[in-house]
Amino acid sequence: MPQILVVEDQANLLRSIVRALNEAEYSAEPAETLQQASQQMTPNVDLVILDLMLPDGSGLTWLKSLRSTGDRTPVLILTARDSIEDRVAGLDMGADDYLVKPFALDELLARIRALLRREKNPVEQRVTHQDLTVDLLARTVQRGSRSIDLQNRQLELLAYLISHANQVVSRDMIARDVWKEPTATWTNVIEVQINQLRKKIEEPDQPPLLHTVRGEGYLLGDQP
Repeated sequence: MPQILVVEDQANLLRSIVRALNEAEYSAEPAETLQQASQQMTPNVDLVILDLMLPDGSGLTWLKSLRSTGDRTPVLILTARDSIEDRVAGLDMGADDYLVKPFALDELLARIRALLRREKNPVEQRVTHQDLTVDLLARTVQRGSRSIDLQNRQLELLAYLISHANQVVSRDMIARDVWKEPTATWTNVIEVQINQLRKKIEEPDQPPLLHTVRGEGYLLGDQP
């Protein structure tokens, strides 16, 4: 039975989520503060549902600290903050998904299932293009002799682009296959993530790998 840590300070909402998760045959552990979350964050936790505004601090700061230890437990941010900037900040700090309040319970459960499947069943454990390698199991990225630090969603985006190397990948495809969302919801976020990914995998002394194809999408590989 997957164990889910729910970090939320609104008591009624916390009880509702925990009850719904237990009814869906998950083991849900409630935490109302970041201090409680840290105490309950054990290797047995399979997924974290994280609010951003907690009584004792910022959920984003807690998430950044978690990722700095090398912990790759999937994290689903659940928050009222709905701007593009907030979504990008959450992903940059290491979140795997982002759901805005108010939300439908069925959607929350669907996202949880998707995140748990993603961790247990990567399509390919290791994908390579030229001198660029992504290891989905170890959650590492290497270009030549250089290690590249990517957040979980950036790593999955890069693996997707490598699996479609030398093909134009549209925003629709990325939204559907990586974000599991309608394009309209994530178009600007995808563009920001692509730009950040390009900066991380490319250096002045290396040939460019990630190209924007105007009006069509993105291509990883030979210049279109």
